[in-house]
Amino acid sequence: MASYDEQAAAGGAHGDDEVVAVVPVYRSAAEVLQKLQEEERPPYPASAMYSSVVGGIILDPAMMQLPIDDHMVHRGHGVFDTAMILDGALYELDQHLDRFLRSAAAARILQLTDDDDTAAGATPPRSPPPFTRDTLRRILVQMTAASGCRKGSIRYWMSAGPGDFLLSPRAGCPAPAFYAVVIPADYEQCREGVRAITAPASVPMKPSHMATVKNVNYLPNVLAIMDAEDRGAFASVWVDGDGFVAEGPMVNVAFVTPARELVLPPFHNILSGCTARRLLALAPRLVDAGVLAAVSNRPITAEEAKRSLEMAFVGSGLPVLPIVEWDGHAIGDAKVGPIMLALSDLLWEDMKSGPHRIPVPYTTTTQQ
Repeated sequence: MASYDEQAAAGGAHGDDEVVAVVPVYRSAAEVLQKLQEEERPPYPASAMYSSVVGGIILDPAMMQLPIDDHMVHRGHGVFDTAMILDGALYELDQHLDRFLRSAAAARILQLTDDDDTAAGATPPRSPPPFTRDTLRRILVQMTAASGCRKGSIRYWMSAGPGDFLLSPRAGCPAPAFYAVVIPADYEQCREGVRAITAPASVPMKPSHMATVKNVNYLPNVLAIMDAEDRGAFASVWVDGDGFVAEGPMVNVAFVTPARELVLPPFHNILSGCTARRLLALAPRLVDAGVLAAVSNRPITAEEAKRSLEMAFVGSGLPVLPIVEWDGHAIGDAKVGPIMLALSDLLWEDMKSGPHRIPVPYTTTTQQ
């Protein structure tokens, strides 16, 4: 690290009277590493990270870092996705990976190959794809195993890559980058109801192309949920210009109408939620049992939706969160309803023993 005199000579003071603290200068990676490892900080939320920059899995929280010149950091040119871990298995990882690759193609980060899911209009990448679907799957499974985590989630990102600070990555970014983390969490089914509000006009929903690609440009989502929190709600619901329900800031929305029809809004202008799609696939079991009359993926106006018997947010980490009040208006009898709880049970059982689980090959040294 540079000496005090060196730093002072470089401009440690401003004007005659104003003196500012001297900013340390680190001249080597070893000095930075020592500083990072000495720093006292709260428990790190991730137990493992994969970085294509270093080409491996990182277990030291101090080294779970991103390059500042990565275009995902300074330009928002990146996509991401997730998957839940329950009882030592990854749930719906393949379905999430398919969406992840479609997002990467739509963001012009990757072009899908014949072995991957296809996306219309994909643009040729800047270099041959360094990450096939099978490669990504192996990385994520091995990272989860190395973490020892048996309950929580993984989150992963594909960026245009590090290289420069320009707007387009074509000149200075030779290849995309891939990052992932394991986030331990002791989550359970949601049995209590929450409040929802309509997102304010000051935080409009994303245009279709941006909403259907799971990209890192989440400022509208952040502002929408912060506004909901300010008003004592769990989250907000976007309603489009024609009065139709769209989605929440990080979830889909489901309704049970007075005719006992389960309705989820169509996905052509919103994110195609993997959990929402799985719910639509499982819900006909409740039709067979006489609990539901029908299952639909159709437009529904906010006016019709507020007359629902039951309502819920649907997302990976919930999987079904009942909503008992929307904009101060009671949903049904303002209590958690039996149909949403039954749908939650269907999804939870699917997460624990269904066909879309990938057991993680933990070793005795990584088990927790």
